[in-house]
Amino acid sequence: MYNDAIYDFVAVGVGPFNLGLACLSSALPDLRCVFLDKEAEFNWHPGMLIDEVTLQSPFLADLVSMADPTSPFSYLNYRKQQGSLFNFFVRENFYLERQEYNRYCRWAVSRLDNIRFNHQVEQVVYDPDRRAYRVTGTETKNKKTFSFLTKKLVVGVGMKPRIPDCLRSVPRGSELHSSCYLKNKPELQKKKKITVVGGGQSGAEIFYDLLKDSEKFGYQLDWVTRAPRFFQMETAKLTLEILCGDYGTYFHALDKPTKQKIIEEQKSVYCGANQSLLDEIYDFLDASRHRNLPQVQLMPCMNLIDVERDNSACSGDSNSSSAGYFLQFAHTQTGKRYQTRTEGLILSSGHQYDVPSFMEGVFDRIDRDDQGKYRQKENWSVDIHGREIFIQNAGFESHGLINQDLGMSCYRNSRILREIMGRDIYAIENRFAFQSFEPDKESGWELVSGGAVPR
Repeated sequence: MYNDAIYDFVAVGVGPFNLGLACLSSALPDLRCVFLDKEAEFNWHPGMLIDEVTLQSPFLADLVSMADPTSPFSYLNYRKQQGSLFNFFVRENFYLERQEYNRYCRWAVSRLDNIRFNHQVEQVVYDPDRRAYRVTGTETKNKKTFSFLTKKLVVGVGMKPRIPDCLRSVPRGSELHSSCYLKNKPELQKKKKITVVGGGQSGAEIFYDLLKDSEKFGYQLDWVTRAPRFFQMETAKLTLEILCGDYGTYFHALDKPTKQKIIEEQKSVYCGANQSLLDEIYDFLDASRHRNLPQVQLMPCMNLIDVERDNSACSGDSNSSSAGYFLQFAHTQTGKRYQTRTEGLILSSGHQYDVPSFMEGVFDRIDRDDQGKYRQKENWSVDIHGREIFIQNAGFESHGLINQDLGMSCYRNSRILREIMGRDIYAIENRFAFQSFEPDKESGWELVSGGAVPR
């Protein structure tokens, strides 16, 4: 399909961030846009849609409400249309189950007519004669090619599983990542021993899911983290103000070494697990002390440094349920090294952003650092002009924690729409935080040698 009409923007990838942009754009009759995704349908982290697991953001962090509470795409309207708003009211639980959030997003997709699934984007180039970008690729269902011309791009492709270096040589090592958990769960529960590596939210969710079934299936279960403790995420209200636009603006202006130091210091805000989940794990273990629960071990301070495939017990058949792995760990406080053998292995090692290959055709128009990473401007653009190519989920190092927070996606989408349309579409609140992240003269502070002092 070749279409030479020029769109205002083409969006690549339909996850929650770009889906929210699609919902907010649908109310603008003078805006022409299309959203492309290689998958056959919307599914948000299907490998982690574990029963009863909730989001870490309240329901107001839906696709639209923080930009437009009156939008027909709000979660409250979804419940109303499903005939279940009163049930939600009575339930009095602000935190949605992840499966419910996925159903809500799929409902929103069904109400939009400009989302094209089964569209694999393969190349983006700039057409100087048309002063537009040409986005081309293949419709995966019928193998036909497509082409769109657009003034601007919004790229929101998903992040890739982060695989530790020590697994690079392990065949199919990426299949051990937590993103594949539900697909692998039936086979995992046939193992004699399962090891979950990673003490964050995903690791905690998987460990607890397996823990509840361990007596039924009889497997030994280890949960290992390199952190010095299994810690909860900070959720104090003043702490959470670093997830607001004020802090994002402040953070973006800092130099790169300072940003990297801050990100490391803020791990307790984004790397831990929910307190309620950690409490449930503890309560389950305590209630099971007098039952015939298989061996369960929780070990902090253990950094995974080497993994080797062990097929010795299965005559070379690496797919056998008795095949396993030798894991080597370094204790982060004593320096001692330990080795253990496990048959099932799950890596809750997070995700990382890689610049997609289809962007290679416009690298000459993109501002990148010496490592090939985007230099993202304060308005989330990455092109040399600062107004043409916007990236939804690559700004952790440039914008800090607001980049990955569902609750701030509406703020970012409002900013992107303002850049595309040249005017404010959705009111952007001028002041978010009660605290000031840098003193200013208007509040009675003057910059002097050595810092700021009260006047």
